Amino acid sequence: LTGLTFSGKDYIGVLQNQNAVVTSFYDYEDLPTPELKNKLLELADSWWWESNRIIPINIFIGKEFGEFKPFLKTMATKDVTILFGPVTSLDNVAKKRVKRRTLQLVRKVD
Repeated sequence: LTGLTFSGKDYIGVLQNQNAVVTSFYDYEDLPTPELKNKLLELADSWWWESNRIIPINIFIGKEFGEFKPFLKTMATKDVTILFGPVTSLDNVAKKRVKRRTLQLVRKVD
Protein backbone atom coordinates (compact mmCIF):
# COMPACT_ATOMS: atom_id res chain seq x y z
CA LEU A 1 0.00 0.00 0.00
CA THR A 2 1.05 3.54 -0.69
CA GLY A 3 0.11 6.58 1.35
CA LEU A 4 -0.02 9.99 -0.26
CA THR A 5 -1.28 13.50 0.29
CA PHE A 6 -3.13 15.43 -2.40
CA SER A 7 -4.64 18.88 -1.85
CA GLY A 8 -4.28 18.56 1.91
CA LYS A 9 -6.07 15.20 2.12
CA ASP A 10 -4.40 11.89 2.96
CA TYR A 11 -5.11 8.80 0.86
CA ILE A 12 -4.13 5.16 1.20
CA GLY A 13 -4.29 2.62 -1.58
CA VAL A 14 -2.33 1.18 -4.47
CA LEU A 15 -0.33 3.43 -6.76
CA GLN A 16 -0.73 2.40 -10.40
CA ASN A 17 1.68 4.76 -12.14
CA GLN A 18 3.41 8.07 -11.53
CA ASN A 19 5.13 10.22 -14.12
CA ALA A 20 6.11 13.88 -14.32
CA VAL A 21 2.53 14.98 -15.06
CA VAL A 22 -0.01 12.61 -13.46
CA THR A 23 -0.26 10.11 -10.62
CA SER A 24 -2.80 7.29 -10.94
CA PHE A 25 -3.97 5.75 -7.69
CA TYR A 26 -6.54 3.15 -6.56
CA ASP A 27 -8.12 4.61 -3.41
CA TYR A 28 -8.72 1.90 -0.79
CA GLU A 29 -11.27 4.02 1.07
CA ASP A 30 -13.46 4.42 -2.04
CA LEU A 31 -14.05 0.67 -2.32
CA PRO A 32 -17.70 0.08 -1.34
CA THR A 33 -17.56 -3.44 0.11
CA PRO A 34 -15.25 -5.34 2.46
CA GLU A 35 -15.02 -8.07 -0.22
CA LEU A 36 -13.55 -5.63 -2.75
CA LYS A 37 -11.17 -4.24 -0.13
CA ASN A 38 -9.95 -7.76 0.70
CA LYS A 39 -9.56 -8.62 -2.98
CA LEU A 40 -7.50 -5.46 -3.58
CA LEU A 41 -5.24 -6.36 -0.66
CA GLU A 42 -4.84 -9.94 -1.93
CA LEU A 43 -3.98 -8.80 -5.45
CA ALA A 44 -1.59 -6.17 -4.11
CA ASP A 45 0.08 -8.84 -1.97
CA SER A 46 0.43 -11.09 -5.02
CA TRP A 47 1.90 -8.22 -7.05
CA TRP A 48 4.33 -7.34 -4.24
CA TRP A 49 5.75 -10.85 -3.82
CA GLU A 50 5.54 -12.17 -7.39
CA SER A 51 6.70 -9.19 -9.45
CA ASN A 52 9.77 -6.98 -9.56
CA ARG A 53 7.56 -4.03 -8.52
CA ILE A 54 8.61 -2.03 -11.56
CA ILE A 55 5.59 -3.02 -13.65
CA PRO A 56 2.34 -1.30 -12.58
CA ILE A 57 -0.11 -3.57 -10.77
CA ASN A 58 -2.86 -3.33 -13.39
CA ILE A 59 -0.50 -4.59 -16.11
CA PHE A 60 0.94 -7.36 -13.93
CA ILE A 61 -2.43 -8.67 -12.68
CA GLY A 62 -4.26 -8.12 -15.98
CA LYS A 63 -8.01 -8.51 -16.55
CA GLU A 64 -8.67 -9.53 -12.96
CA PHE A 65 -7.79 -5.98 -11.92
CA GLY A 66 -10.36 -4.42 -14.28
CA GLU A 67 -13.10 -4.32 -11.64
CA PHE A 68 -11.09 -1.68 -9.75
CA LYS A 69 -10.99 0.74 -12.70
CA PRO A 70 -13.96 2.83 -11.40
CA PHE A 71 -11.94 3.54 -8.24
CA LEU A 72 -8.86 4.85 -10.07
CA LYS A 73 -8.07 8.47 -9.24
CA THR A 74 -5.81 10.61 -11.39
CA MET A 75 -4.03 13.51 -9.74
CA ALA A 76 -1.51 16.14 -10.79
CA THR A 77 1.91 14.88 -9.72
CA LYS A 78 3.10 18.35 -8.73
CA ASP A 79 0.40 18.41 -6.00
CA VAL A 80 1.09 14.86 -4.73
CA THR A 81 3.37 14.02 -1.82
CA ILE A 82 4.20 10.35 -1.31
CA LEU A 83 4.18 9.55 2.40
CA PHE A 84 5.11 5.85 2.27
CA GLY A 85 5.01 2.78 0.08
CA PRO A 86 6.17 1.78 -3.38
CA VAL A 87 6.01 4.07 -6.40
CA THR A 88 5.84 2.53 -9.86
CA SER A 89 6.45 4.35 -13.09
CA LEU A 90 6.43 3.15 -16.65
CA ASP A 91 9.18 5.71 -17.22
CA ASN A 92 11.51 3.51 -15.15
CA VAL A 93 10.93 0.39 -17.22
CA ALA A 94 14.08 -0.37 -19.12
CA LYS A 95 13.72 0.48 -22.75
CA LYS A 96 15.13 -1.79 -25.37
CA ARG A 97 18.16 -0.23 -26.87
CA VAL A 98 19.14 -1.01 -30.39
CA LYS A 99 22.80 -0.93 -31.22
CA ARG A 100 23.51 0.92 -34.39
CA ARG A 101 26.58 0.10 -36.34
CA THR A 102 28.05 2.42 -38.84
CA LEU A 103 29.73 0.95 -41.85
CA GLN A 104 32.03 3.25 -43.68
CA LEU A 105 33.12 2.40 -47.18
CA VAL A 106 36.49 3.78 -48.21
CA ARG A 107 37.52 3.77 -51.81
CA LYS A 108 41.10 2.73 -52.31
CA VAL A 109 42.92 4.93 -54.79
CA ASP A 110 46.01 3.47 -56.55
